[in-house]
Amino acid sequence: MMDLFITKTQFLLHGKKVFKCPSSCSCSKESIICVGSSYVPRFIPNDVSSLSIVNGTFSEIREAMFAHMQSLQLLCFQYFSCPLTVIFFYILLLIFSPFFRFIENNKIETTSKYSFRGLRDLTHLSLAHNNIKALPRDLFIDLDSLIELDLRGNVFECDCRAKWLMMWLKSTNATVSDVFCAGPEEMKGKRLNDMASLHNECISTDFVPLHSVSTESLSVDTFSHKNDVYVAIAAPNIESCMVLQWDHIEMNFRSYDNITGQSIVGCKSVIIQNQVFVIVAQLFGGSHIYKFDEDQSKFTKFQDIEVSKISKPNDIEAFQIGNDWFFIIADSSKAGLSTLYKWNDKGFYSYQSLHEWFRDTDAEFVNLDGKAHLILASRSQVPVIYQWSRSTQKFGLQGEIPNMEDVVTVKAFWIKEDLYLAMTRYIGDSKVLHWTAKEFSEVQALPSRGSMILQPFSFKERYYLALGSDYTFSQIYLWDAEEKVFERFKEVYIQAPRSFTVVSTDRRDFVFASSFKGSTQIFEHIIIDLSL
Repeated sequence: MMDLFITKTQFLLHGKKVFKCPSSCSCSKESIICVGSSYVPRFIPNDVSSLSIVNGTFSEIREAMFAHMQSLQLLCFQYFSCPLTVIFFYILLLIFSPFFRFIENNKIETTSKYSFRGLRDLTHLSLAHNNIKALPRDLFIDLDSLIELDLRGNVFECDCRAKWLMMWLKSTNATVSDVFCAGPEEMKGKRLNDMASLHNECISTDFVPLHSVSTESLSVDTFSHKNDVYVAIAAPNIESCMVLQWDHIEMNFRSYDNITGQSIVGCKSVIIQNQVFVIVAQLFGGSHIYKFDEDQSKFTKFQDIEVSKISKPNDIEAFQIGNDWFFIIADSSKAGLSTLYKWNDKGFYSYQSLHEWFRDTDAEFVNLDGKAHLILASRSQVPVIYQWSRSTQKFGLQGEIPNMEDVVTVKAFWIKEDLYLAMTRYIGDSKVLHWTAKEFSEVQALPSRGSMILQPFSFKERYYLALGSDYTFSQIYLWDAEEKVFERFKEVYIQAPRSFTVVSTDRRDFVFASSFKGSTQIFEHIIIDLSL
């Protein structure tokens, strides 16, 4: 039996290279066992198929540490419990090494992502009884022949870092020891092998500045037509409604058309029977409707809107009730008369006047309990609610939202089955209201001095609120599903923001932030996998 091992002074010849068994190791033709070693042998013969490090003193398995050992079939880092095929060598080692009886755990805490790269013939791997808290993603991706993996006796943190391992355990054909969680506290003692998911799904998000449009703007609108995505930007300082198109090849927004006017404060698109219209609201010279001309690939004037009806347009809201299309322009002049327009197959015509003398700043269409409603916000009184009457085919005043004076904008949004309103106030707190029991009730107040917009939007079931500020950084809030409130998520700097508009194309999501005093900013919403 003693012939199986080579003494410390003997050499193994392999081709033209000479291998000297390290002083802390015992070597045979096919196996090397090292006790208390501070390193991995830098060169081993190709015939060696088994390497065991017992009571090692190094704490990290580094990148490419075994790149020169592609003949390995068994790799063991521990003090005990190796597969049976190696225990025989441990017994022999016990005979020759008086230090074996004092063996304690190894000290390995981390491994490089590419530690085991190239070991495609490895069948047995043991990292048992170490101090490993996490393993890098796809650590075992090269181990095509792996039959058995021993991870017992480690201190795994079953947080985001363990997500990939949890998924790998479900897909591998190898036999893997039980992996018990040492933390976090709520996971302590649970088996990672049994879990279908982690409490924290390890996904976060961010808003990354993409680029900017070098012009001030008051509003941004988006529409899709024949598989292309467009953005209409109301830019009063250059007296233009800029139309951008997403370039699927260059993967950016490029200039497409330019609708000129006088003090344009709003551009709103409406698509009716595959025809694209843009409603252009102006402070001077009246407001107009433009139609996309397919032959010329540009927008041409289609219709004028009566100057007498709209003196100081502040918001445009387009919507559909049944088969009928409407839009309303909120008028914020002292003698304001917000006006509803209806489509009649030839154009839009004045259909109903609403809320006279109240200087409306915003209009929002919403379905409440299956019925069409309009909410009009005003700087001179609390928001009022109009309900659509099927019998008269008109909106009738239904009520108001109490205790909400000086509201600049009102935006409706849904979180799953629940309807909410985001109410922006320039002075005081902006509010989030929830529709329940036939009324809106306050659920959250957000400090908002100097705010002109509190805009809800969502991506992939993540719900956000963007709160603009004229005096400081704007805030993006993220919905907390457990607490049912919005938590502060990110600060962004935009000069005097007036709108936040979601634009999605080619599986990418963007937010256009208009600016009254600076460039229009474009942010990309990205997904961050924290388990990487």
